[in-house]
Order: sequence, then structure tokens, then C-alpha cells
Amino acid sequence: MKNLKELIKTEHLIVIVRGVRSEQLLPLAEAMYEGGVRLLEITYSANGKVSDEETAKNINTLCRNFEGRMQIGAGTVLTEKQVMLTRDAGGKYIISPNCNEKIIKATKEAGLLSIPAAYTPTEIEAAYEAGADFVKLFPVTSLGPSYVKAVRGPLCQIPLLAVGGVDLSNLADYAKAGVCGFGIGGNIIDKKALEAGDYKAITELAGRYVSAIKEFY
Repeated sequence: MKNLKELIKTEHLIVIVRGVRSEQLLPLAEAMYEGGVRLLEITYSANGKVSDEETAKNINTLCRNFEGRMQIGAGTVLTEKQVMLTRDAGGKYIISPNCNEKIIKATKEAGLLSIPAAYTPTEIEAAYEAGADFVKLFPVTSLGPSYVKAVRGPLCQIPLLAVGGVDLSNLADYAKAGVCGFGIGGNIIDKKALEAGDYKAITELAGRYVSAIKEFY
């Protein structure tokens, strides 16, 4: 499999897996893989409903079953403990909903790829200067494509991922505005199909996103 940073730049899509039961993860991941997805983000539970240890176990299960096929990382990473659990589980990248220099530093020291979130030009620059490999613009639909294009002018050296509200109707606008990729969750994982065990429908929807993204890169 390609170098991780290069893989993100060529695939342009990280699928965010949130609130999915452990027993659903493997068939969901397989359905995503069949649809062309190569990067999955398994989120930690900010409210503690699912323990950090259980999330790390889920990450490890996916890493073992999809080694050489998909790259698995962690999302909603808010503590250094979660960084270490992810590393020990075999996860390869850390994604956060905020910009915390301590988390970025811990991520890089652990040998993992860092993707913190930012909202303003100051936050974007601060994240990148702290060592981020990519910066996640979140929530991007609150900002809009024109904002992304404006920010890309003076900060064109920083690779940006659009996350939060991206779907098939607006994906092209953000691609044209200059983001290098996307983090997409609820809009690409049909929870009704998941609960019904309709993994074919999940694969088909994933394939639509992968095809749409490839039109613009």
C-alpha cells in the first residue's frame, strides 16, 4: 500500500465511522472496501458511552483484518491516552475535532500522521506549524466554498481536508475551492441500510462517492 500521506492525497476520502456497533464493523468495512474506500476513521466516544479501550480494540480488529488493503485511523481524539491506545492498536493516523498542540506533538512522537481540525486562518497556520500533516476544516459547510478558496490563497502550502456536512450535492464545490480531500461520515454510511444488513446498498453508495471524487482530481 502507498505511503499514508500519499494515499490520502490520491484517494481524497476518509470515511468517518461513528456509533457503529463492534459486530457491524467488519462487514461495514468490507462493504466500504468493495465500494473503493481505502481509509477509515474509527471515532472515540467523547461522552464515554463506549470506553477508549473498546474503541482501540475495534481499531485493532480492523487493522488486523484489512492489513495491506485499508489504512485505519482514529477520530475524535482528545487525549494523549487515546493517541497511545491508537498506536498500540495499529492505527496509523489521528484526527481531532480541534487544534491541540499537545495532541499533535504526542501524535508525531508516536510516529503517527496528524490531522487536527481548524476553523480560522490563525488556527490553520498554528496547526500546521505544530506539525500537522493535514488540517481538517471543520465544520466546513458553516464556512462555505468561497471561504475555503479565500483561505487557500495565502495558505496554499497547507493541505486541507473538508469535513462536516459534505455530501454528493456540494462535494464538487469544495474540490474546486482547493481542498485536497474529504472526511465524510453520516452521508456516506446509510444507517438504515446498516441496520437492515443491506451491505450491497452501502457498497453502492460508497462507490458513488468514490466515483464523484475521482471526477475532480
